[in-house]
Amino acid sequence: MAFFIKQNDTSPSLRAILKDGDEIAINLTGATVRFHMRTVGGATAAVDADASIVTAESGIVQYLWDAADTATVGSYQAEFEVTFSGGAVETFPNNGYIRVEITDDIT
Repeated sequence: MAFFIKQNDTSPSLRAILKDGDEIAINLTGATVRFHMRTVGGATAAVDADASIVTAESGIVQYLWDAADTATVGSYQAEFEVTFSGGAVETFPNNGYIRVEITDDIT
């Protein structure tokens, strides 16, 4: 999955359907979700923030951008980290990353 956004933009939000290995949507009832993003090849997160659950039963989540999140042009790797009500933690996607491209704006 690739997501493109212009520098300093805060819209559109990044939405995803979190699925297990069998491509079945994860039920997020009672869970919390965080969004992590780092530059490709980077070691530390450029973004580590709360994400929203849009529809828990269907595994739909979203991240609402802050202008600081998109201030630096570049290629990024992102993921959603879920903490389930029982305390278990799982990261999605678990077989790679969401590619985020922040492209420069004209002004």
